[in-house]
Amino acid sequence: MQTIVIVDYDRRWPDIFEQLSARIWTAVRGLATAVEHVGSTSVPGLAAKPIVDISVVVPNEATVRDAIDRLAGLDYVHQGNLGVEGREAFTTPGALPAHHLYLCSKDSLALANHLAVRGYLRSHPDVAREYGALKKSLAHEYPHEIDRYTEGKTEFLLRILEQAGIQAVDRDRIASANRRPSQADSPRPASRFGKLR
Repeated sequence: MQTIVIVDYDRRWPDIFEQLSARIWTAVRGLATAVEHVGSTSVPGLAAKPIVDISVVVPNEATVRDAIDRLAGLDYVHQGNLGVEGREAFTTPGALPAHHLYLCSKDSLALANHLAVRGYLRSHPDVAREYGALKKSLAHEYPHEIDRYTEGKTEFLLRILEQAGIQAVDRDRIASANRRPSQADSPRPASRFGKLR
């Protein structure tokens, strides 16, 4: 059973991202448009799980398959979208620093979500501190329940997305990916990755 661990910001996280992204870029150069540091480790001062989140950005859906094939050359194993439309996830090679790798087309809602949260928290350090405190509290309350931990962050993050200008219809789509289905619903694919960052 995986334990949710939230730690204080580590100044090494941007360097870890640079190391990993340089390796990834060698595989996707000429196809991808960017490799982005996303998630809580991308926000200075924000407490986070000590796992760097990386999004490879491609121009459109038509290039996703080619990017998946190129990343396989670096021993990344494609896992599908794990319940998040517009975001492909990968298992990561064990010898590298802890990270989650995603692949998104530049117009996907999943990428817009990641970039909006990152941008807002980087420019609002007081909100980032509040979010960090919430994550620590949730990890303490639900140390082995990733769905409850993720669900506990959802309302806070939806407020951030609203402030960042994400439209209500898109916030609703994001929220539905983060809330546990009722017993009557078909089960969502299990994911060790949080939906909202």
